[in-house]
Amino acid sequence: MQHVEVPVPSAKKNEVLLKLQAATINPVDWKIQKGDMRPLLPRRLPFIPVTDVAGVVVDVGPGVKGLTAGDQVVAMLNSFNGGGLAEYAVASANLTVKRPAEVSAAEGAGLPIAAGTALQALRSIGAKFDGTSKPLNVLVTAASGGVGLYAVQLAKLANLHVTATCGARNMDLVKSLGADEVMDYRTPEGASLQSPSGRKYDGVVHCTIGVSWSSFQPLLSDAGRVIDITPNFSAILTSALHRVTFSKKRLVPLLLSPNKADLEFLVGLLKEGKLKTVIDSKFPLSDAGKAWQSSIDGHATGKIAVEIES
Repeated sequence: MQHVEVPVPSAKKNEVLLKLQAATINPVDWKIQKGDMRPLLPRRLPFIPVTDVAGVVVDVGPGVKGLTAGDQVVAMLNSFNGGGLAEYAVASANLTVKRPAEVSAAEGAGLPIAAGTALQALRSIGAKFDGTSKPLNVLVTAASGGVGLYAVQLAKLANLHVTATCGARNMDLVKSLGADEVMDYRTPEGASLQSPSGRKYDGVVHCTIGVSWSSFQPLLSDAGRVIDITPNFSAILTSALHRVTFSKKRLVPLLLSPNKADLEFLVGLLKEGKLKTVIDSKFPLSDAGKAWQSSIDGHATGKIAVEIES
């Protein structure tokens, strides 16, 4: 990666031009750089990475309603075009929501992929956020990562019983965010993934890699589901087999389906103090390379933010 001067983009139909204030890095961003997403991404080079941003609307394209210049917003940029590690970016109005004063730019920029994935994973298990959720038991693996920390909080908002795994240094944090049972994944107990209270899991939000379906299967309730947010080819085959055999216990690969309603819901929870973005570290845009490497290293607790100087 290198810093270069490029023209400021312009907003086309149903788009807004943003002066960016913050962006957060997700693993998918550097997986694009590694070539893991070929042949889909990057669509063309050179490519400005990162999709999760917050900023100020400076211009609106034709057809945009409800957003005007000066609005503070959170947005998810188009994955094909990227654009988040820059001073200006163009976002679809359909994935841009207003950001209240109570929510900082970095906090808001943490939401689109990480919190959106956690929310959709929990809904896939059967969680509801209107007070009508059944008393489900859920396991969150890698609970101190970007998706995991949101998943723990959202699961508690849905009144679920949460068992979580993470490293020893983050156990108190994960507990403070609402987890009922927290295990160090490096211990035999944590590696077994078994609930300390003997509960069977109605759902697993699986945020790490290297755990096979056979490890989860005996831990699940009769109709338990493992929602795999980083599925490999083997997981996709297992999921297909479960569908064709009408298995009650299922592995379900999850690919985020971004939408404005979810983003508005999550921003609202931040505003009300019911959800928080845990920020591991902040870097200026001039040090974006260090932020990038920090994400690749994989030891961050929560989100890595890049703040764009005005």
